[in-house]
Amino acid sequence: MTDHALAVPALSSDLEPVRAADIQMAQARISSVIAPTPLQYCPRLSEETGVEIYLKREDLQDVRSYKIRGAYNNVAQLTEEQRAAGIVAASAGNHAQGVAYVCRALGINGRIYVPNQTPKQKLDRIRVHGREFVDVVVTGNSFDEAAAAARDDAHRTGATLVEPFDARDTVVGQGTVAAEILAQLSTLGKNADAVVVPVGGGGLIAGVLSYLADMAPHTAVIGVEPTSAASMKAALDNDGPVTLETIDPFIDGAAVKRIGDVNYRIVDANRSRLHMLTVSEGAVCTEMLGLYQSEGIVAEPAGALSVAALKELKLRPGEVVVCIISGGNNDVLRYAEIVERSLVHRGLKHYFLVDFPQEPGQLKHFLSEVLGPHDDITRFEYLKRNNRETGTALVGLQLGSAADLEPLLERMRQSRIHTQQLQPGTPEYDFLV
Repeated sequence: MTDHALAVPALSSDLEPVRAADIQMAQARISSVIAPTPLQYCPRLSEETGVEIYLKREDLQDVRSYKIRGAYNNVAQLTEEQRAAGIVAASAGNHAQGVAYVCRALGINGRIYVPNQTPKQKLDRIRVHGREFVDVVVTGNSFDEAAAAARDDAHRTGATLVEPFDARDTVVGQGTVAAEILAQLSTLGKNADAVVVPVGGGGLIAGVLSYLADMAPHTAVIGVEPTSAASMKAALDNDGPVTLETIDPFIDGAAVKRIGDVNYRIVDANRSRLHMLTVSEGAVCTEMLGLYQSEGIVAEPAGALSVAALKELKLRPGEVVVCIISGGNNDVLRYAEIVERSLVHRGLKHYFLVDFPQEPGQLKHFLSEVLGPHDDITRFEYLKRNNRETGTALVGLQLGSAADLEPLLERMRQSRIHTQQLQPGTPEYDFLV
């Protein structure tokens, strides 16, 4: 990695810059409730990349996410009058758990708005952490719609809105992750060459950038977003936050249509030290499975963003790189979809429309003459059989190797059975598969 400019440009006058001293004060404020999470060396990823990879295990928080840091730092500073009026929050799940935990810890009543696609596992955990102090309201098809409902609630009731990312106190709290990383590396006699940070609304990346700007100015910061929800990249490209028209909600912890205004301004002031990357959902799923199978880490999709970015980085041998595993709230019911997306990403899973001639022996011909010895049919579904000449079937194939695809396609071209490969991302793929 290359060194970065040491100077930190000033923010606009109405937003006080976040400095290391602010984050250190937050660290003292939250330390009685929130214990430091481990920084673990990862032999597998280190061997694969040729550098020293350390994993910052925020998935091991009591609420399985770093979000408790910003939530507690925010709520702990409310006045008694504000606490009596209660709090309101919106979240895709992790901030909600942090707020719920804080409500119970401080005895404050709260209402938490979450979007419809929030995994059941997260909904259950919100209720467990908040118990009688929290009401959960499920509304809207995206985080942004849930956030609008929460803002309306706060306006009507006088409750305090606890922002999941777009607030200075939240950013300061999230910055304590970076403070712990540097302290933990210091005990090992090491310095970080790069810190890789998942990016959703921008609170974590803003806090990490702010702390490292003061305390480790030569450390590169890599921000990672899902390809289908790259709101920070869009903001930096357009010199200000913009609202994305559509996003894929799969990586729910980072599926945000618009980056926070406060977060953007903090990041923009440090953009010379920041590298932004995007990674596909399939790559994230592959790394989720790798973390689970090799390290026993149950990472949620957003939590695996940092690891998924490693293949995109140009790293020098021997460098020290920290990947923040930002959360571990993943519903086990999603693993079938995670495996599927990973197989497609690795070129092992493909779907075809096959027009079988309505003659005896055609399926046998397809199995023996078209499919290879290591090709396995994982889905077979007739879509249309009212034609006298042909019957169209949706066929899902899992290959033994990605290199088996081209020979398969060649055998399909030579066969009298007409086939059409469905490409991920196309309307027909999304509709049929």
